[in-house]
Amino acid sequence: MPTAVEEFAVRVAPSTGEKRRKVLLISPATPDTFWSYKHVLHFISKKAAFPPLGLLTVAAMLPREWDLKLVDLNTGRLTDEQIEWADYVFVSAMIVQADSARQIISRCLDKGKTVIAGGPLFTTGHEQFPEVKHFVLGEAENVMADLVADMTAGSLRRFYQCGERPDITHTPAPRWDLIKLKQYALMPVQFSRGCPFNCEFCDIIIMNGRVPRTKTPAQMIRELESLVDVGWRESIFIVDDNFIGNKVKVKEFLRALIAWSRRRGVKFQFTTEASLNVADDPELLRLMVEAGFKKIFVGIETPQEEGLIECAKAQNTQRDLLASVKTIQKAGIEVMGGFILGFDSDKPNIFERQIKFIQEAGVVTAMVGLLQALPGTQLFSRLEKEGRILSQATGNNVMAALNFIPKLDRELLIEGYRSLVKRLYSPQMYYRRIRAFLSEYRPQGPRFRLSCRDIKAFLKSLWIMGIWSRGRREYWKFLSRAVLFHWRAFPEAMTLAIIGHHFRRVAATL
Repeated sequence: MPTAVEEFAVRVAPSTGEKRRKVLLISPATPDTFWSYKHVLHFISKKAAFPPLGLLTVAAMLPREWDLKLVDLNTGRLTDEQIEWADYVFVSAMIVQADSARQIISRCLDKGKTVIAGGPLFTTGHEQFPEVKHFVLGEAENVMADLVADMTAGSLRRFYQCGERPDITHTPAPRWDLIKLKQYALMPVQFSRGCPFNCEFCDIIIMNGRVPRTKTPAQMIRELESLVDVGWRESIFIVDDNFIGNKVKVKEFLRALIAWSRRRGVKFQFTTEASLNVADDPELLRLMVEAGFKKIFVGIETPQEEGLIECAKAQNTQRDLLASVKTIQKAGIEVMGGFILGFDSDKPNIFERQIKFIQEAGVVTAMVGLLQALPGTQLFSRLEKEGRILSQATGNNVMAALNFIPKLDRELLIEGYRSLVKRLYSPQMYYRRIRAFLSEYRPQGPRFRLSCRDIKAFLKSLWIMGIWSRGRREYWKFLSRAVLFHWRAFPEAMTLAIIGHHFRRVAATL
């Protein structure tokens, strides 16, 4: 009996004898942000953090007989020859990639190519791209059969969109063969889509809904096997909007993952995104740690209860935020935190309150951004009704700019933000934060699991950060304390120290 994925392939397959189509899939360049890790990738001889999972997945939905090429502008350049080769050009982009996407589209249209655009940038903002004639809006699975048929017939419609959320148990594994894996630090996979919460500023529920949909454990294991088969043994980023949105399903997957890892003899290290209520479930934390999860990104947003209530961040209210973070750290998982400035309830003391919390919690990777009203969100609708929207959002949370009129004085907010980020990533405060984290962190597994890549990165840090950096004195003080007091977590300590080099470079541009 064919699997769901095989049935999907049959639905999108072209008719026998049809012309082979040549499709160029392009991922635009991502600007220099906290999450680009641009300034530390050379420590580990990589070109980008991770490849474009959306395009790799869409590629797997196209007929196998077609000729495909993928160009990631984060690892290489787009040539005229590549554009001229294609019958069709797919461009998929996040909001933060808008400028690069415009340049790509212009080049392709100038050469007379048919551009089909998809991804979050176009799903919520296609009106800003009148030059593009064809869009896939929202998730692709339910419209791919029609799109392939119309591409084959040469009669494309303007919009491809389905009102129903797709069953992602039918989603095929990504086409890893279209990229050079060695260029990336992490490989992305997806277990679920959607989030059960209703945060006012978030566009996830607009694009993927509030009812989490999950893949099956067997399906996930097949995707991991496909990575093992192509030789991948490094870290994996599970890119879910909220990995624990369906706790029953995620526990089933984690148990299967643990069993597969033992049976296969493969121990991946995982990073993911999850809501703070993961701290309320000891069994879930235990399973995540046993499965190899080392880091989770959590939207903490603000230590101010009024701000959490204002943005409907219900999962963070009526709890001790500091204790929740430390619970996760003590379990053996690093908490990377998202924080926001610019809520209507923010007072002039919000900057010091944020710094105090971040330092005490030991949230080493603290992405602090100014609030942005993203298109389609409840926040955008509210501010638009209040006449407070000024422009479209950039999607870049480390830009010192606002696209709406805040309640707090605008200049005070922007200058306070700049000062906060620069202080947070000053060597003294940053290394102090790592020590606060290490004092709570309980590493699991073998004590030292250093690869050759880790050793090379450490040696580069001795030269770049220990000799040429302005913060070299703080670096050596931190290094000596890590050896003396946190030797069991020394790999984690040095990884965080190196990443801090990138954060300082980005903070300096604000």
